[in-house]
Amino acid sequence: MPASTALSRFTVLDLTRVRAGPTCARQLADWGADVIRVEMPPSEDGDADGMGGARNGPDFQNLHRNKRSITLNLKQPEGVALFKRLAEKADVILENYRPDVKDRLGIAHADIAAINPRIVYASISGFGQDGPYAKRPGFDQIAQGMGGLMSITGLPGQGPVRVGIPVADLCAGLFAAMGVLTALLEREVSGKGQWVQTSLLQAQVFMLDFQAARWLMAGEVPKQAGNNHPTSIPTGVFRTADGHINIAASGNAIWVRCAEALGHPEWAEEERFASARARSDNRDALNALIEAVTVTDTSSAWVAKLNRAGVPSGPINSIDQVFADEQVKHLGIAQTLGEVAYVGQPFALSRTPSTIVSHPPEAGEHTDDILASLGLDAAAIAGLRARKVV
Repeated sequence: MPASTALSRFTVLDLTRVRAGPTCARQLADWGADVIRVEMPPSEDGDADGMGGARNGPDFQNLHRNKRSITLNLKQPEGVALFKRLAEKADVILENYRPDVKDRLGIAHADIAAINPRIVYASISGFGQDGPYAKRPGFDQIAQGMGGLMSITGLPGQGPVRVGIPVADLCAGLFAAMGVLTALLEREVSGKGQWVQTSLLQAQVFMLDFQAARWLMAGEVPKQAGNNHPTSIPTGVFRTADGHINIAASGNAIWVRCAEALGHPEWAEEERFASARARSDNRDALNALIEAVTVTDTSSAWVAKLNRAGVPSGPINSIDQVFADEQVKHLGIAQTLGEVAYVGQPFALSRTPSTIVSHPPEAGEHTDDILASLGLDAAAIAGLRARKVV
């Protein structure tokens, strides 16, 4: 049963490992595509519980739900031949090898397009399919550093700080999924597939967004701003009587409401804080004044009072508090299958919702079924196992 009917007409061959590629595959699987995870036979996989994490661990489990699995030894000619037979009927192939690996295996885009011109072939790499860094191994933290993110994360003068999630990996996977869907839409017009390419470095640079634009358009090199917003002040973290809260009072109208809610409407008239530029220039003084007020009451009291006044504010939750939050519960992003809870999709479709319909497969759990769909009988499959092709 597909996870959704939205993409149930598409078959995806998933060659990916670790995180960026599996993130892409998960997007397609969660919306109903028949995602077939192609894995090396356990006896041939020297990194079965390596960079992808333990198979029964939460990281692997969350990445690989709603998929099927076949084991296939692509280092053997028979394995490559079987993969190409699957590719003849597939709509999408996903891979995140280093760029030269697929060429050596004989399953590069050109090889597959020759037998299936409609294939949408998606490649995720560390730095791109060509260029001076193409053959370098790519990892999230390397991309965070090279892509500028670590230079603007953390407290001023602290030195570079990584973000607490693998943002380059995740975004590369999401952009690859977007590219696949775009190519599938275009195929409806042209009848032809194409090669979708992205990389951790491209994804990270794109996600710099306005910080990148500050350099490209204004020649300004952004620096660390800590918990302050780089340009909209006061926006940041403030201590309360029992913890910390976020306040985001960007724009003059919200700032006036914020000053009033804090009991100091005169701040909005004070020359040091009367304009966005002035507030930015005097951010430390302004933040100190605000915090001297917020420490007099609890986080929940301030969040309620500020929001009633039309000032964006919220608590700073630990992960357990996130999933205990009433709005998070209402949105239903934690989805349960049996006794296991997964992080569900962050957007909804009104007619074709996404659900968690199957736990991650065991390695090769669906090998016999998938090979049988190619016309192989039990004896042929047994022979492949004996020869360690599957």
